[in-house]
Amino acid sequence: MKSKAPIRVAVTGAAGNIGYALLFRIASGQMFGPDQPVALNLIEIEPGMAALKGVAMELDDCAFPLLTEIVQTSDLAVGFKDVDWALLVGSVPRKQGMERADLLGINGKVFVGQGKAINDNAKPSVRVVVVGNPCNTNCLIAMKSAPDIPNNQFFAMTRLDENRAKTQLAQKAGVSVKEVSELCVWGNHSPTMFPDFYNAKIGRLKATDVITDAAWLKDTFVPVVGQRGKAIIEARGASSAASAANAVVDTVRDLCTPTRGDFHSVCVISNGEYGTPAGLITSMPIKVDAIGKWRVVEGIKLTDYAKEKIAASNQELLDEREMAFGQLGLSI
Repeated sequence: MKSKAPIRVAVTGAAGNIGYALLFRIASGQMFGPDQPVALNLIEIEPGMAALKGVAMELDDCAFPLLTEIVQTSDLAVGFKDVDWALLVGSVPRKQGMERADLLGINGKVFVGQGKAINDNAKPSVRVVVVGNPCNTNCLIAMKSAPDIPNNQFFAMTRLDENRAKTQLAQKAGVSVKEVSELCVWGNHSPTMFPDFYNAKIGRLKATDVITDAAWLKDTFVPVVGQRGKAIIEARGASSAASAANAVVDTVRDLCTPTRGDFHSVCVISNGEYGTPAGLITSMPIKVDAIGKWRVVEGIKLTDYAKEKIAASNQELLDEREMAFGQLGLSI
């Protein structure tokens, strides 16, 4: 049997905590399958290149049969050359005393540069997943900076929030997490996100029929999911890394696999579905019909409470866009 051509994957921030947790899973076949070769383009800023060399040495020492090549670079043109997937993991974290506007301005410039480099160097079929926060608006900035790449090839990640939400419901119901399905996280990857417990299922039942404590669902479950990242920082002194990397694997794997049954939460370009403002990168439920072809799931009924929460999260995205685009001189 003729061997498959390698899938070339660029990863920014490759020597960072999430990158480090992610690369070995890509190289082992967990993202694209056990018979799909991969080539890794590892991108770091210049001060991170020494650490990146150590990461590449470790990848070598794992002797992964599927890993065909490792490129190490701080040059975006080299890093995004002919890639099939661009996983934009690296971003400047919010530091003490830094306002959200400061973070948007600093990271905005980074994602303008990355978007342009993807536009000019990657394959026209490249798919881009933004992980670095604020990921929705960073994704929108990269998309706007890559006019030759179709908008529907850009994604930002709320799969970690979906995974967190499913676990919270499973633990409350006393069941395995695999029993929880059809749970969409809507809106922005921020504390304003809305994990839609109304439409979630536990086994074959509505989650609200299994967990009948409405106060817990609204006043504990929703904020716990929204603030989970902060809670992890307080507990371990560092932000989520392994769980974030796991969610990247889940996101890309499911974008490559036709959906059977359950849908998945992904931030995608809005065309006004469910009353969302068109032109935003916002989280909605999607299904994949074939490789490279996805659609927003239709017909989900939203309660007034859900609509209110989703509208608030999307308003935050509108505010972020205005703030970031104003600083960067981008047109909406």
